[in-house]
Amino acid sequence: MAAIGLQNDGSVKRLAFSEEDRQARSLLTDWLIAAGASVHIDAAGNLIGRIEGTEPGLPALVTGSHLDTVPTGGRFDGALGVLAGLEVMRSLKDQAISLRHPFEVVVFADEESTMVGCKGMTGVASTTPGDYTCSNGAPIQQNLSLIEGNWDLLPKARRSDAAIAAFLELHVEQGGILESRGDAIGLVEGVVGQRRFLVRVEGMANHAGTTPMNARQDALATAAQVILAVQDLTTNNPGDPVGTVGKLQLWPNAANVVPGQVEMSVDLRDLSVDVLNDLVEELEVRLNSISQVSGCPITLAPQFSVDPTPAHLSVTEAIAASAQTLGLSCSPLPSRASHDSQEMGRRWPMGMIFVPSRGGFSHSSAEFTTERQCADGTAVLMQSLVRLDHRLNRVRG
Repeated sequence: MAAIGLQNDGSVKRLAFSEEDRQARSLLTDWLIAAGASVHIDAAGNLIGRIEGTEPGLPALVTGSHLDTVPTGGRFDGALGVLAGLEVMRSLKDQAISLRHPFEVVVFADEESTMVGCKGMTGVASTTPGDYTCSNGAPIQQNLSLIEGNWDLLPKARRSDAAIAAFLELHVEQGGILESRGDAIGLVEGVVGQRRFLVRVEGMANHAGTTPMNARQDALATAAQVILAVQDLTTNNPGDPVGTVGKLQLWPNAANVVPGQVEMSVDLRDLSVDVLNDLVEELEVRLNSISQVSGCPITLAPQFSVDPTPAHLSVTEAIAASAQTLGLSCSPLPSRASHDSQEMGRRWPMGMIFVPSRGGFSHSSAEFTTERQCADGTAVLMQSLVRLDHRLNRVRG
């Protein structure tokens, strides 16, 4: 799979809807059919391979992830979860194991950009074309047609509550926590929520040489206090949130001019919506205080908001028990990156399995997880699905 879109620097480039993305989906389709699955593509562009269960009428056990990458992606992000699902399907066939529930492997469309696939399946996808900014710059209607989706029928991609029993996603951690702990498996507690803002600091541009220090309204010096405030309020929170100022622009951006205006992004993430709300309230208090002392007006404009999605107890119990049975060390942690699971878990019982990422690297050619670690994660995925198949008739989230 990594050979499709492989770059000279060792990274993988399979942007959603690109020729490489379509080649990857075509290859997986061949593999799914060879494994005995029926394959179809829904209106949101999701590629779905399915094998029927032995008891008609039961909802499906579903796994999967995405095959599209960022421009300088790695071999494992997304692809591992898809190929692990294929391997489970093959292994069930090889070992003559029949599940009571139908089993589906899903390739979600455009995870790295619009997340139209998972949002379409859960029924929250916008039907306004302008709400989608695709990585290739083309309209979403045109892009969906490239992968056999259908913009005009997008609402029909929504699955019913009774269609899915549980959703599991195997993914590389994309961080270094498991490696530092020495654990083989990460039991994901949930996918964190995010609050993202644009902060604007208004100062007064003036001559850098002739303006005394006590007469300045330095927007950048004030912005520095904002950055430190974000770091302080997240570091000293009793929970485990993270806060990042990742983008900063200043005007007029000249060496001999006191900065007159600064804009910066603030990204806050945590698994608790209460913690997120508290962080936002505290940030507003800090900004007001900094503004009063500095004399620089500061505005906080919301840019993006998504609530956390906790994993479902029935699924995390199955994952933990499977890891224990297989003799694999396992510890809990949140997912601080967004995944298709975040949307799926709002409708159906969801769980995620992490395997270590060497050095914590991801979205780069340095992304690496050993074959053994991939196999361990896949084994836990398969055992978890089998456990859930025995336990569940119809689980409601």
